[in-house]
Amino acid sequence: MAALTSAELTHYRQRLKAFVIFTDAEWNIFAEHLYRRNIRKREALITQGQVCHEIGFILSGSFRFFFVKNGVEISNYFCFSGELISAYQSFLKQAPSFPTIEAMEDASLICFSYTSLQALVQNPIMTLKMERFGRLVAEYLICCYEERVVSFVTQSPEERYCELLQKQPDLLQRVPQHYVANYLGITPVSLSRIRKRLATAATPKTLTLVA
Repeated sequence: MAALTSAELTHYRQRLKAFVIFTDAEWNIFAEHLYRRNIRKREALITQGQVCHEIGFILSGSFRFFFVKNGVEISNYFCFSGELISAYQSFLKQAPSFPTIEAMEDASLICFSYTSLQALVQNPIMTLKMERFGRLVAEYLICCYEERVVSFVTQSPEERYCELLQKQPDLLQRVPQHYVANYLGITPVSLSRIRKRLATAATPKTLTLVA
């Protein structure tokens, strides 16, 4: 754990406005419970079977959610900078987490703990604001997972890949190709074919002039 800078706290407060707007007095109380976590590449934020005790906001870096079935890792979600991250069901219920959440590159997060959330909810100044915050975070994460499920029903792997690139243009410079393929539900060979096909389609055709 490490101290946060004023600029990082201001950035976090701005991003949280999508969920809740704190007064200065409320923010000062909330900020006392915040701390930084630095996670190294391939280090787990939470491991399958452990209880999740934190909600994080990604200042930098990226993470993948995966579970292990028959000895095989299956990636089912990515999170990038500017997003909230948690094994939220585990966090709320204080029950074992189903996914492992692992850093795909060195990462830095602003975190607060389950213990802090409970203390803030009991604070008369913060009760209503934190209850609203918790509800809206839950709605946000549910919508993210629903979009993921719907994309598998309505889109082809190529369409899912293109949408992922629109959101994260530098994805393949940051995330190993086999993780991306696994996330899309295809093999690395199939992903290579998709990339080749898209690259060919994007290349301008040479016109042959007829005399």
